[in-house]
Amino acid sequence: MNTVRVVVTLTVINCCVFRLGFGDVGVVQPTLSLLPPSRVELEQGRAALLCLATGGFPSDWKLGWKVGGSSMSAGVSDSPGVLGKDATYSRSSALTLPADQWKKAGSVSCEASRSGQTPVTQTLNPDQCSE
Repeated sequence: MNTVRVVVTLTVINCCVFRLGFGDVGVVQPTLSLLPPSRVELEQGRAALLCLATGGFPSDWKLGWKVGGSSMSAGVSDSPGVLGKDATYSRSSALTLPADQWKKAGSVSCEASRSGQTPVTQTLNPDQCSE
């Protein structure tokens, strides 16, 4: 009887280890926070926006920018992904524009994308941001 218990216990442990080691843990979309430029920056003639992506899994979510609906790569600075204690990844991306381009943009969006997944987007409208 003790032998049967040991065999059953080992089977359960092996099954759990297999699920943890090789099972599909799924994809978790990050949450985006988009911070507008400060009044001081705008007075200095530039607009720096910051996009924070938190809680994404796996680590290959990419951040991109759109200004007035067009993709933007100039003035972009990205951070590498950071693994959190909760086993999800966070990253950030900054976009710096001339202040007049920000004011005329209509909208500025940050988008987190991953192959085969629906993108996550956060948008700011300059005319709705208080100065």
